[in-house]
Amino acid sequence: MSTQNEADHHPDGATVHGTTDPIQILDADGTVLSNAEVPDLSDDDLVSMYEDIKLARQFDQRAISLQRQGRIATYAPMTGQEGAQVATGYALDRQDWLLPTYREHAAKYVHGMKLSALLKPLCGLREGYAIPDGVTVMPEYIPIATQIPQATGMAWGEQLQGQTDTAVLCHFGDGATSEGDFHEGLNFAGVFDVPAVFVCNNNQWAISVPREHQTASETIAQKGAAYGIEGVRVDGLDPLAVYAVTHAALQKAKNPADGERRPTLIEAVQYRYGAHTTADDPSTYREEDEAEDWREKDPLDRMRNFLTNEGLLDDDLEAEIDDRIEAQLTDAIESVEGATTHPTTMFDHVYDELPDRLREQQDELESLRKKYGDDAFHEVLE
Repeated sequence: MSTQNEADHHPDGATVHGTTDPIQILDADGTVLSNAEVPDLSDDDLVSMYEDIKLARQFDQRAISLQRQGRIATYAPMTGQEGAQVATGYALDRQDWLLPTYREHAAKYVHGMKLSALLKPLCGLREGYAIPDGVTVMPEYIPIATQIPQATGMAWGEQLQGQTDTAVLCHFGDGATSEGDFHEGLNFAGVFDVPAVFVCNNNQWAISVPREHQTASETIAQKGAAYGIEGVRVDGLDPLAVYAVTHAALQKAKNPADGERRPTLIEAVQYRYGAHTTADDPSTYREEDEAEDWREKDPLDRMRNFLTNEGLLDDDLEAEIDDRIEAQLTDAIESVEGATTHPTTMFDHVYDELPDRLREQQDELESLRKKYGDDAFHEVLE
């Protein structure tokens, strides 16, 4: 790992970044910096990481298109942030827990969720929220920062049960650092030394509020010091640097060299290329060309150039990757749009005991189905 200024190296191998310049391994063109070291990943893992980033980019574009066609509900784009999501996912072990927000589609996929499951809730299929057995992902969080104290509690629970090989990784945005849950969660984590890694995806905007209006602190990473937690600032558009920093933080949370498990706050500096959601118009609060400077450090381009320079990627392999991605996306969309759900399931799981007013509505809906038939009923809904 490298930064333009001096960094402090701890005995456990983690790098503590003491400046405002984010840690980098790849320059903007995807070349390994002279004083940086590529993480200990196999060639297959490096290519796989690139493929997953590219899959995430294509999934994002397809999902936006589906929403514009009215085929899915409001969607939160991740383009520009998918490199950091995939990289943090690769740093996790299978037993580690992931607590995502509504934007961590790639992180959930890498940690075991199917692409179809990411689309199902957006199509009104509530089973998409169900986490398969053996997949250590919590359902996505919509309220801002709610997951932070919950991640702390889950990590503390693992610690109390003597689980020494499990950590919790929690994603959130820069806007979440203005919420009380952020301060409470990190304060508790620091006091009790819980095995957690908190990843702030600083994409520069909390909907229409810029980062500089969130805090007077020079960086978000430095906020960790107030809670006795190490803060690390990393280039969130550099997948290799994000992986290295996250891997070191997870090792410190689970198997540190000195035996003292500690949490970490990671600030991944990145940019949200598109809108906050498909219901948002970013042109009303930021310059349209603002993203262009960030696109020069695009994570997909940097990984492609790096792999090409290393002799791990050529046109033939790129074509194979493209074919696999297209097949995966097509299968996911077809399986979701081919699924059906009974209309009355909208009343399920709202209350333990259905109130009379909702039961009356459920009965009315059922009577309409019997009168007009399912085919006519679905035509009305559409």
